Amino acid sequence: MPRISRRLFLGSVATLAACPLSAKEPVSIKNNDWHEVTRVARSLDQCRAIAIYQNGEQSLFELLRGTTFDQTVPIKSVSKTVVAALAGAAYDRGEIPSVDATIAELAPDLIPSKADPLVGTISIKNLLTMQAGLEPTSGASYGNWISSGNWVANALSRPIVSEPGTRMLYSTGTSHVLGAILSKVSGKSLLTLARERIGQPLGFGVPSWTRDPQGRYLGGNEMALSIPAMISFGEMFRNNGRANNLQVLSETWVKQSRIAATRSMFSGLGYGYGWFLG
Repeated sequence: MPRISRRLFLGSVATLAACPLSAKEPVSIKNNDWHEVTRVARSLDQCRAIAIYQNGEQSLFELLRGTTFDQTVPIKSVSKTVVAALAGAAYDRGEIPSVDATIAELAPDLIPSKADPLVGTISIKNLLTMQAGLEPTSGASYGNWISSGNWVANALSRPIVSEPGTRMLYSTGTSHVLGAILSKVSGKSLLTLARERIGQPLGFGVPSWTRDPQGRYLGGNEMALSIPAMISFGEMFRNNGRANNLQVLSETWVKQSRIAATRSMFSGLGYGYGWFLG
């Protein structure tokens, strides 16, 4: 009996929605009867649309509260999953030689002079799996972080609270640093990378989104996609990186993305390369 909960709703069956389903109790599905999911979705004031695809087939699609099919909506922290996919595109092109490559090797000029010496040893894999070890910028610290004059420097100047690679510390700043490195090694903005390496091959547009004081696009929040775009993205991962007769991401990268490298202390879910896994 499948059970739908907040992050499993996106990750476990290539499911895409305009809002996360966050009922207090998981919703049980019997015999592919999705009426109860629809009922719960309608009870959530901020849920405007819901779409569920399984094995390439539509199981549920409901437009709620005036949303149109092609409307782009903020995808919040699903942005982190897109940035992780762009890391895969950079890896496939040789711009990142290895997931073990470090900040000091790839973008030493991003490291502030007052940063802990361990910051230079943080690897791409550490950033992808939220194991950078830096004090997080999410939650109560988010407002202070985005109020700073340099989001990358602020994130990297925070104290090391866990040795890199040893513990998951969920942080939007970690994804933003990853996005800054991707821009550095490619010579292109995160917006251009998202459009050229994800949007164009999958057949959807990517509108501009929030930038930091240095003009870098926020890597980890505030991207906007339509429901069909999210479905296309999820289907690409379900099909091991292929879409529209193109290998958008290497099969090796996609499979590695779905291997749990760490685990959330809050939900207990595994976490791969930008994916919560359940």
